[in-house]
Amino acid sequence: MPLQFLALHIKSCNAEISSDEPEIVSIVEKEVNTTEVCPICEKQFPREDIAYHASFCGDGFPEDTLMPLLENDAREGTSSTIDFLPHEQSTSSTGVVNDMAGPSTILADPTVPEWKQIINSSSAATLFRRVILRGQQLEIPLRFSMDLHSDLEEREKAVIAFYKTPRTKWASPLHCVLEGDAAIGDGVSRYFISFAMQTLQSGFHINFGNADVTRLFEGQKDHLIPCASQPLIDSDLFLMAGRMVGHSFIHGGPGLPGISPAVVHVLLGGQLETATLVLEDCPDIDQRNTIQLLDGNRELSEDQKAAVNSLVDMWELPRLTNLNRQYLHQRLLQHAILGRTASQIKQMRKGLKETGVWSILSERRDVAEAVFPREKEVICSPQVMIDHIIWPTSEVVDDDEEFPLETRAKIGMYLRHFIETAPAASRMNLLKFWTGWEVLSGQLKLEVVRGEFPKSSTCYQSLRIPGHFSTYEELKQALEASIWTSDTGFGLI
Repeated sequence: MPLQFLALHIKSCNAEISSDEPEIVSIVEKEVNTTEVCPICEKQFPREDIAYHASFCGDGFPEDTLMPLLENDAREGTSSTIDFLPHEQSTSSTGVVNDMAGPSTILADPTVPEWKQIINSSSAATLFRRVILRGQQLEIPLRFSMDLHSDLEEREKAVIAFYKTPRTKWASPLHCVLEGDAAIGDGVSRYFISFAMQTLQSGFHINFGNADVTRLFEGQKDHLIPCASQPLIDSDLFLMAGRMVGHSFIHGGPGLPGISPAVVHVLLGGQLETATLVLEDCPDIDQRNTIQLLDGNRELSEDQKAAVNSLVDMWELPRLTNLNRQYLHQRLLQHAILGRTASQIKQMRKGLKETGVWSILSERRDVAEAVFPREKEVICSPQVMIDHIIWPTSEVVDDDEEFPLETRAKIGMYLRHFIETAPAASRMNLLKFWTGWEVLSGQLKLEVVRGEFPKSSTCYQSLRIPGHFSTYEELKQALEASIWTSDTGFGLI
């Protein structure tokens, strides 16, 4: 109605209101004001939205921590983390379908962790790490000290002593000190984790009476299984191995490549009967040749039957007959790969649980594949490495310290050519020299500076190459001499 008649209408309208209508107004007011106060942040939210808000408040992830992941996926051209918030469709009064961003049914349940709902495994792992690190960020820091002047065996013993410490909160802040080196910061922690995982993969220089190098895993590449050595089991070294893998994952470090898929399957809670076994998983060549005799229907000689029966007698299995050939083939293969490693796998599983990463590894097999990758998946391709480099720009901060654009472009071209043509081992050593470990995480910075040899700041993932190199061969020789020194320390603060 016209605004001029509104006052007169109110007078006549009030006279017609019955005594029951105030109660209706009261009900409407209650429905309009159905909000609840979050007990954590003390902000008001509509009742229907409070459950969704709870997934981002307190124990959940704050929304500002998700933005870097969303921005990173946007740069990489992926939409996996965007799938974390699925879109719902609503129809307007005009019949037009509108896309509305809203939480899914799972997201509305605050009991479901966010990392379970994200499709991209890398983003899910990052979210999980942030949650577990934030939960123990106020705990007493874990302190590790290693003397770089000591021999390799003493340094490896320091790693063993650190990871055999019981009742440790492995997500606590990590403070590492390298005695004999002035370096500090995240680069030192990366160096320590890289050294520990590399030692776990290649073996410890500790003599248990039969070899100078004690390997915890044996076999061929991508078919490694835990070593069947009772002294290693009695020393709880596989429990230590599980802690090392979990601790490295928490801090975004390297995984343990080359492990047999059958071992990983059982390690993460799979059944023995559902594990995919292949003959290459058997590390003992003599046992492998004996088991291979049972594959197929070829007639066996008396010597071959004797070899099979000798093996089945040793493992307390039924002797070979015409009816149990295929059965014995599967049982012998299962025992050679999984039966003899049951205690080792159990210890590793316990170590993973102690670090707090068991939940994501057992429920997200795509994340577990990054923790236990194939050998070829560990090697960073040249193009991927090049794409992560922030190349020098034309912006000059100080003419007295910076080289002209032509020089910086020339050094950048030399480095690109080195990455594209260098062997995989040299490329991985360059990455380790650049960042402190073999994991490609974040952007790599390149600076052209004055100096004699290439240097790096691992805390900031910055490679500093002198600009005086006039040819590619000169830079290549200096760069190769520098990157192979990453195992001996830093030399800078």
